[in-house]
Amino acid sequence: MKPCRSLLLWAIAAGFAPSLCHAADQLQWGERHSRNMISAETGLPASFDPETGVNIKWSAPLGDNAYGTPIVAGGKVLIGANNKVPRDPRHQGDRAVLLCLNESDGSLCWQLVVPRIGGDDFLDWPMIAICSPPTVDGDRAYAVTNRLELVCLDMNGQANGNDGPYQDEGAHMTPAGEPPLDVTPQDADIVWMLDLVSQVDVHPHDSPHASVLMDGQYLYLNTCNGVESTHKIILKPDAPSLIVVDKATGRVVAQDGERIGPMIFHSTWSPPAMGTINGQKQVFFGGGDGVCYGFEALPAAKAPETPQTLKRIWRFDCDPTAPKQNLAEYLNNKQESPSNILSTPVFHKNRLYVTVGGDIWWGKRQSWLKCIDATQSGDVTKTAELWSYPLVKHCSSTPSIADGLVFVADCGGMLHCVDAETGQPYWTHDLGREVWGSTLVADGKVYVGTRGREFWVLAASKEKQVLSTIKFGGTMASTPVAANGVLYVSTLEHLFAIKEAPKP
Repeated sequence: MKPCRSLLLWAIAAGFAPSLCHAADQLQWGERHSRNMISAETGLPASFDPETGVNIKWSAPLGDNAYGTPIVAGGKVLIGANNKVPRDPRHQGDRAVLLCLNESDGSLCWQLVVPRIGGDDFLDWPMIAICSPPTVDGDRAYAVTNRLELVCLDMNGQANGNDGPYQDEGAHMTPAGEPPLDVTPQDADIVWMLDLVSQVDVHPHDSPHASVLMDGQYLYLNTCNGVESTHKIILKPDAPSLIVVDKATGRVVAQDGERIGPMIFHSTWSPPAMGTINGQKQVFFGGGDGVCYGFEALPAAKAPETPQTLKRIWRFDCDPTAPKQNLAEYLNNKQESPSNILSTPVFHKNRLYVTVGGDIWWGKRQSWLKCIDATQSGDVTKTAELWSYPLVKHCSSTPSIADGLVFVADCGGMLHCVDAETGQPYWTHDLGREVWGSTLVADGKVYVGTRGREFWVLAASKEKQVLSTIKFGGTMASTPVAANGVLYVSTLEHLFAIKEAPKP
């Protein structure tokens, strides 16, 4: 592996402040604040071939259980991996990993290696890569580990020394009871860390999926609170589902007061979104109870000394006729069950677009794409639904909204194109296998990968037009990303950087 480029070169290329970052970097999951799954990139390929290398810039191994979406910033690519083939011989056995790769060639810059929690597979599922996509702000990245730790990372790794106040990287990357390792230039630099299990009193389930929403000095984060191993009990019913953290210190400054915990059917895996309505900034959150919430965003001022309770503006129950009591009785009931939200709500023109329905593993085979009027207040369940569009089986995909159209895929293997204003369908396309990731709309194209190893490229238009179908050697469960003229697609085993080759 090639070493990381020097701090000086990185500073020249990317700068130390967000305003100096490359305009075409992909700094977080989805479009900033709104979470819309679109990109302004152009010149992206309509076809490529991983087997022959046509339009493949580079590829990098991720292990064999990578579900995360890549983030591209400051000449680097961040993505979750596992340790099936150790990149450092000091780390042997099952570890979750966050890789920092050089954007130019995919070579390793540094890695964050995190041991398993241990003792209960449902706290930290074995062999799963770090699933949560980081959020980058200048020379800092904010990521959630497999141990449900929110970490602030130096994008330069250890190349510029061990920044603080956190100094225990050597102990953090070794399992409990083992001596600390020496910190090397190949290791991540943790600036600060917030352990949600011990400090927020949250109970994780399976593997955390969270993506930090950054607004000025604040980080908004879903807590991934969920059921225990029998899937019948919420061990931490009073734990918050949404928290706000001071990005300078890692201190919790606010949390929701909705007591969503007892109504969680599986876990809290939906990251928040943000938008401004009538001059008021709102935070939009999809709960593990199948309810969408709108909260007042914290004002841009000195962070409160004691944690505040977020003020709720509105709530919208996406499935009001679903069971609300004795939820465990509906486990594995494919006909009747509570609903949950696995995707991220998307804010667009004072509306919120969200997919909701029965849980993929334990719930009913019914789901919808909902369009909600986000301008109302109070309990808006009966008044705010602008339209509802039925999907196939389950859905964990975040919508893409572009040119008056909404594109979304589901676990029935169907890609849908509907009118953003009315919800009326223009077309559907059978992708052949279920989709766990989301669509990306960029350069007039819709990009989406399936669990069946097929990647599809269609025209982003009212008329259905399949541009290409590409066969990969591995299953896809993440979302494509575009940055700096390059399309990034990851399978469970590899990350591919795809770029249109110059014409002869």
